[in-house]
Amino acid sequence: MNGPAETAIRAETGALCGPGAPSGRGALSEPGPPPRSDGHAEAGAMSASGVPPESKPGGPFEAGVPSGLGPPSRPELPEGSGGAHAELDWDRAVELIRGAREICLACHVVPDGDALGSMLALAQALRACGKRCLASFGEPFGVPAILRFLPGQEMLVEPARMPRAPELMISLDAAGRARLGSLAGAADRAGVLIVIDHHASNTGFGGVRLVDPDAAATAVLVEELIRRLGVPLDRDIAQGLYAGLASDTGSFKYPSTTPEVHDLAGRLLTAGVRPETVSRELWDRAPFDYLQVLAGALARARLERDAAGGRGLVWTAIAREDRRGLPYDQLEGIIDQLRRTDEAEVAVVCKETDDGRWYFSARSKGHIDLSRVCAALDGGGHREMAGFVWGGPVDEALDRLRALLPSDH
Repeated sequence: MNGPAETAIRAETGALCGPGAPSGRGALSEPGPPPRSDGHAEAGAMSASGVPPESKPGGPFEAGVPSGLGPPSRPELPEGSGGAHAELDWDRAVELIRGAREICLACHVVPDGDALGSMLALAQALRACGKRCLASFGEPFGVPAILRFLPGQEMLVEPARMPRAPELMISLDAAGRARLGSLAGAADRAGVLIVIDHHASNTGFGGVRLVDPDAAATAVLVEELIRRLGVPLDRDIAQGLYAGLASDTGSFKYPSTTPEVHDLAGRLLTAGVRPETVSRELWDRAPFDYLQVLAGALARARLERDAAGGRGLVWTAIAREDRRGLPYDQLEGIIDQLRRTDEAEVAVVCKETDDGRWYFSARSKGHIDLSRVCAALDGGGHREMAGFVWGGPVDEALDRLRALLPSDH
């Protein structure tokens, strides 16, 4: 919880999010943003996920942003086709946010640490700016157990309570509009849609885009936006950003972990984040039933040494009955055990959702670009971490996945 000092800082900062707000990190008297030392250019010149899609009418919306303020729409790539490049219209995004009275935020369905952590961090920063803010994600609406420690959840509303046609909406960590599930319609009807994302498979949707496939996490882009809004990091905002950064770097193990990532992590720790708390919540706790489900999944694992051009594939499947009543969102960590297999470049966990579809979590050790493989199956993600949803027999999906893996070593 915020103490009185932090509350005072937030109240003062709210007035600074107007048109005259400085954008220096924490130095509120500076005339403008300081030079960056983390490779991010200033003033918009910086260069450089998937679950089942699930709109219900929402309530009235009041905002100070006229509709149609975004740039002309551009042709979108097909869902999952990839090919995103850096588009960072910082000035326009900040202008729109400063002019709005109410802002709707949405992240992808069944949110992970980066999606929910980034969204809640931004929601709290917007509240510090004096904005009315609603945050949500499409059905199934429920915060995964491992993310219930994140601050700011009092700002979450069920998707049915989101405005049907928001005047200003911000999408976070969604590579395509379908990833917004039941909120995709609201995104289509929004007067302006700002997209914040770091997936190479991003389809190019949205009118104002803060998209950088080279960013380690959407949290990296959200932190930059918060800085440009002139909001200093407090512990609660930093906690959401740190959860996003740690999640999408695999606890700082993936190649996306650059010196700039560690610089950002250091700033978040300085703001009060306790890394042992985040690590415990994300990776080091589970109910006893999880151990039994994990044991069964590993017992059913199959190693195909000749797959992927001889690099190897290891996979397992977890049907609904195999879960023993364990909620679907508790299965996330099983892929991290399977991917340790020395004999396999690619690891896949096939998980049956409550509605009978299958979600495929895939990981590679870097030799195979899984974002391209999963994009061909209407999914997406990153080179070493991707996924897709399948509505038919699991064996059929595995056959298609094997055929898409490179056949040469």
